[in-house]
Amino acid sequence: MRLRFVAGAVAVLAASAGVGALAPSAGAAATVGISVDAGTSLGTVPSSGVGLNTGVGDEHMGDAKVTSLMKAAGVRQLRYPGGSGADDFHWKTHTMGNGGWIVPNTDFDSFMATAKKVGAQPILTANYGSGTPQEAADWVKYANIDKGYGVKYWEIGNEVYGNGHYSNGKGWETDTHADKSPKEYGKNLVAYAKAMKAVDPTVKIGAVLTTPGGWPDKEKAPGDSADWNNTVLSIAGSSIDFVIVHWYPGGKSTADLLNTPSKIAGVTAELRSLIAKYAGSRAASVEIAVTETDAEFSPVLTSQAAALFAPDTYMTWFEQGATHVDWWNLHNGSGEAPTTVHGETDYQDGGILSAGTCAGGRCEPPRETPFPTYWGIRSLTALAKPGDTMVKSSSGNSSVAVHAVRSSNGGLNVMLINKSPKNAAQVSLSYAGFTPAAGAVTTVSYGKGDTSLTTAKRGTAVAQTLPPYSITTLQLKPASGTAVADKPSPASTPTAAAPLVSAAGKIGSRAQAENGAPVGGPTPNGSTSGPLASTGASSAVTYSAIGGLLVIVAGGVLVLRGRRRRGLHGK
Repeated sequence: MRLRFVAGAVAVLAASAGVGALAPSAGAAATVGISVDAGTSLGTVPSSGVGLNTGVGDEHMGDAKVTSLMKAAGVRQLRYPGGSGADDFHWKTHTMGNGGWIVPNTDFDSFMATAKKVGAQPILTANYGSGTPQEAADWVKYANIDKGYGVKYWEIGNEVYGNGHYSNGKGWETDTHADKSPKEYGKNLVAYAKAMKAVDPTVKIGAVLTTPGGWPDKEKAPGDSADWNNTVLSIAGSSIDFVIVHWYPGGKSTADLLNTPSKIAGVTAELRSLIAKYAGSRAASVEIAVTETDAEFSPVLTSQAAALFAPDTYMTWFEQGATHVDWWNLHNGSGEAPTTVHGETDYQDGGILSAGTCAGGRCEPPRETPFPTYWGIRSLTALAKPGDTMVKSSSGNSSVAVHAVRSSNGGLNVMLINKSPKNAAQVSLSYAGFTPAAGAVTTVSYGKGDTSLTTAKRGTAVAQTLPPYSITTLQLKPASGTAVADKPSPASTPTAAAPLVSAAGKIGSRAQAENGAPVGGPTPNGSTSGPLASTGASSAVTYSAIGGLLVIVAGGVLVLRGRRRRGLHGK
């Protein structure tokens, strides 16, 4: 069971669910200037970048309708066995050490069958909390030697820093080690890597880090000589292949949430600095994986603001160099009564598909109905495919986000996200390194209240009107007779981390608010922490590479978020 203590959470959800600070006042809004530099590369779209969490409490993950929806949404990676439960899950017996909730059809082989149907590569979380290096090595042997699955990416534990080391022994993460310090985790991480690579040298091992800017980042418990990240990497930096963070930026309002992707550059800059410090000559090859993210700790989970947040978050992480981003969750279930956000029902469900559950006397839509968050993620299929080149773009106003991708056929796709819940946005676009064809352009859009993506001819390459709270992707062809631009050159690498404090306070992983650490407030110790794929079946994945219970305590009131409860999958 995972406990969350968020100061004032009930008041925030009640008072700010309808707040939209990004919305301009009545009257015509100024035209927003959008610039696209098709000649400056931000890297290629990762082959398995768009990921999703799945768990051993979800017996419907392999249903035909579910796998079809995941595939259509361009999901290229599935994480298993799911969140904090991973640190108590024993894969051989398909059991939880504490007798936790596990359902049929979710054993490892069943999960792999699901991944194959979706065309997604797996990323597995080895049991650090109550497991051993030998248990993990046996899993590698079974997966890659006995069964030939070729599982490449292996996390060592989930949110291990939540084991109580920083909160007087009261944590949410299972850890049966007598010593719960980062030093012990680093030492054991090396042992896991050694045992697992002895079985299959090609596997990649991931280290759990605290998210820069989020609790318990920079904390030192009694007896520690350094914080979690510096301690772990100083010991295991030469033994790992990727680092893991969880991104739950939250926000007191929908506007706060929608502005948080701008903080990702600072987070990745700090992570890269840490990797360079401890991985030496291997630093460039050490990947960054965001294995959990969603709109948790904000007023929304399923309604339109969360749908806008999703593609902006995925793309910003990719543009900053992350190779994997996994949304929480496939199915989750509602643990508290639905709310109304900007005139729309928000079911307070962390899943992208409805689990058909009820809370507060109100029920979700029928099982497997896609929530807006699903369509936000699926919008990415109109923007890019694995291997396409992300290029530099910028917006003259934070109320409109932009991402641009050079496609393999020589075209240019531009995603525009209007964050205003009330007003349309007029945008004017300019281009460098690409001359778009004249005339109306193909757009793929998703707006408030829509139940599908809409493809139409609308506007031009230089002028568009974006509906309120919408995602619009322009699919541009080069002008006739123009030469295809040279391969974009790399953008300069950021040299300093951007500030990590938003209007809502500190940002980072869900752990910032776990076990007595309120967002942006005092920690338990009393201190303050200051692929994308098309809807078709192209770009097939080769099997050679790569969600817990939630309770918020706010002012003494328990608020159930529905992390892996019995009711969460319609049981």
